[in-house]
Amino acid sequence: MIFQDNILKEYLKNVYFITGTPCGGKTTVSRALAKKHNFIIYDVDEQFPVHQKIADSKFQPSMTKSFKNADEFFCRPIEEYTKWLINNTREQLDFVILDLIRLSQNQTVLCDCHLTIEAADKLTDVSRVVFLIKNPSNLIEDYCNRADHQNFSDFINSSTNVDDAKLTANRTLKNINTEHYHKIKNSHYFWIERNENSTVEETVYKVEQHFHW
Repeated sequence: MIFQDNILKEYLKNVYFITGTPCGGKTTVSRALAKKHNFIIYDVDEQFPVHQKIADSKFQPSMTKSFKNADEFFCRPIEEYTKWLINNTREQLDFVILDLIRLSQNQTVLCDCHLTIEAADKLTDVSRVVFLIKNPSNLIEDYCNRADHQNFSDFINSSTNVDDAKLTANRTLKNINTEHYHKIKNSHYFWIERNENSTVEETVYKVEQHFHW
């Protein structure tokens, strides 16, 4: 079954999307906004294990693919790793949309997620999405230094060759996000780029202004 864009946008009219590139500040800003305005927060990454349990290998082959260890996970060719990550996001989106429709009918929901420009065009209006971005280089060190990514840090550090695993992961994320980063900056969407001088308070304020809160 295929839902038309106008139908999805109507059913998701109470959802505000905080999206962008890795380490752009999505999770931090979403949580600050949710606490300040008493909104429900929906974190797509946190929901992945829930969705994975009900995924079907016939329809969600990437989500249901299993790996024996970190070596098998990170020793894939970059092209294969890239394709797997992109397909994971695409396959999970169906679960995400249904969850958001259910949660947002009578309340505002902040969705911390990974949307492409094309997906944003289908799901929402420009007034209900903000892209938080960061130059996609050396992202893995940022990931590993975050408390909410401790499981990932432990996993990649369990590799036989941690430096090689981090290099592959960095190249893969850069491969995925470089084009996305430039497309966002040249799009009609509102975006904020994170740098060494960025503060949470400043970013939260800019997002509030965009959403007219």
